[in-house]
Amino acid sequence: MSATISGFSKLSKSQKIDWIVSHYLSNSETAKQTITQYFNVDSKLQQLHDEFIENTISNYYLPLGIAPNFEINGNVYAIPMAIEESSVVAAASNAAKFWMQRGGFKAEVISTTKVGQVHFMFNGNVKDLEAYFNTIKPKLITDTKVITANMEKRGGGILDIELRNKTKDLNNYYQLHATFETLDAMGANFINSCLEQFAKTFKAEAEKYLNAPIEIVMSILSNYVPDCLVRAQVSCKVEDLTHKGISGKAFAEKFVRAVNIAEIEPYRAVTHNKGIMNGIDAVVLATGNDFRAVEAGIHAYAVKNGKYSSLTHAKIENGIFTFWMEIPLALGTVGGLTGLHPLVKVALDILGKPTAKELMQIVAVAGLAQNFAALRSLTTTGIQEGHMKMHLMNILNQFNASKEEKESIVNYFKTNTVTHSAVVSEIEKLRQ
Repeated sequence: MSATISGFSKLSKSQKIDWIVSHYLSNSETAKQTITQYFNVDSKLQQLHDEFIENTISNYYLPLGIAPNFEINGNVYAIPMAIEESSVVAAASNAAKFWMQRGGFKAEVISTTKVGQVHFMFNGNVKDLEAYFNTIKPKLITDTKVITANMEKRGGGILDIELRNKTKDLNNYYQLHATFETLDAMGANFINSCLEQFAKTFKAEAEKYLNAPIEIVMSILSNYVPDCLVRAQVSCKVEDLTHKGISGKAFAEKFVRAVNIAEIEPYRAVTHNKGIMNGIDAVVLATGNDFRAVEAGIHAYAVKNGKYSSLTHAKIENGIFTFWMEIPLALGTVGGLTGLHPLVKVALDILGKPTAKELMQIVAVAGLAQNFAALRSLTTTGIQEGHMKMHLMNILNQFNASKEEKESIVNYFKTNTVTHSAVVSEIEKLRQ
């Protein structure tokens, strides 16, 4: 089934649902019930959610879990995580408990500079353009004062504007490359507003100084923020890593080799880094930040040296095991959904109402913990043992297992290997 429509956005919510159900869903009554059962009973709260985006028909729920016992720089956190994947919260919690007994996590913000660019074309004399930029630069900043006033009062604002010549890559292509400090705000709207004013001033004044016209292509922030960096780290004596009968030395050496492989093999690095993002995205989402921007920026950083590589690193030096990561993170704790979504407010409250810098550290630690837990499983018992046990309940729910069936099967797999076929076999045995 398929259909087109004009004016869909002007329909009421119930009309949108009726249209989509009648034209695209085979079992209309069941589909409509599924869509409407996720409505919030509080009409004001539902309206708030409806107004986050356009053309809403329902709410899409993700579980919000808690990974406790994270010691970061001497403070203990319970970290909220919004994610659908089995074993992520459990793995993070397990790693947190492991490292709490070994000194906890250390984290520091290295820098917080964010970037935006005005992309433009110019086919005139480059020396004239450079002279014009040097002349107009103070006015570019002055003309944004109405935008930057409040940010500057808090200690942020525009850091610098550079003219960048990119004509070797694309004929006649130049940039105004601007850097910003946005403090506790992620700052996308602030940066984009400044950039659009830069473009307006830059183009308007050009006629007085240049013989060739400037064509503004676009003005937009960059989600690649290599100078908005946070570092997270754990370390302990090698002998303190003894795990499940494996000596600390053997475990540490195998762990370091696993990281080394991810550093040089892109096929492994992608999956390795995806595991890191399991932890990062879950906290970013729970705290109302833009996980797509975070993903894009971090993966771009992973290829900064020309080859996609591991975000984490590990070493053994003088009997000390160290595992660390430096990643770019542009996050906010004010503005956007952070002040609107009730559960985001709760999540930030659980974290002690962190500043953006504190949240950067918490998020980075969650990613490092997730990676440690995955690598520990991979290099010892294998990833499937823990993952499939966590996935067991999903399989049981697929087969609409009763409470009694779940209890019996969960008990059975406490001492047996979980596979999809084995679970199905046990369900069939019970039902016979």
